[in-house]
Amino acid sequence: MRRPTLLEQHLAAQRNERPATPTDVLHAARRRFLRGERVDMNELAQEVGISRATLYRWVGSRDQLLGEVLWSLAEPALAQARSEAKGRGAAWVLAVYRRFGDLIVEFEPLRRFVKSEPECALRVMTSKASPQQRRVVDTFRDILVEAQERKGLQLRVDPETLAFAMVRIGESFLWTDLITGEAPDLTKAHEVARMLLT
Repeated sequence: MRRPTLLEQHLAAQRNERPATPTDVLHAARRRFLRGERVDMNELAQEVGISRATLYRWVGSRDQLLGEVLWSLAEPALAQARSEAKGRGAAWVLAVYRRFGDLIVEFEPLRRFVKSEPECALRVMTSKASPQQRRVVDTFRDILVEAQERKGLQLRVDPETLAFAMVRIGESFLWTDLITGEAPDLTKAHEVARMLLT
């Protein structure tokens, strides 16, 4: 039996290679973020094997991609905070809120990002246009609805408005060093959230 030539092997391997996808871009950007590297769009396009134009068509902008990276990290943290929370009603919601805030503060790659790119970090984490903030608000809305329907919480305002207010309050105290130069103070965020919930 004839052995395939080197060219035939190479062409067969190319046919079997899976083309890059937008998910590959997210995974590559996330790896860079977790290593503390700047998510450089030119380098990312090269790494994934696509053009810069394709990269931007797939992800929108660097800020939007970073928002997706942050959400990919925030989503499991929110799930962890939710699963660890005890109690009923407002106490349960506040336990989720407090634990999620603690996980954010403890997360070294995020602290590095905030330190190295403060303006970008603030934009990506606190902008209403960011997928990160929108999804955190949606998750807290779902948490409030669950607490209302299954855990005896009585709300004075609709869950959507309250979730948005709680997230914005958390951001204000969590990233106060970027906004006002003062040290972050999650205790104040918890106190204000408690007042809104009780």
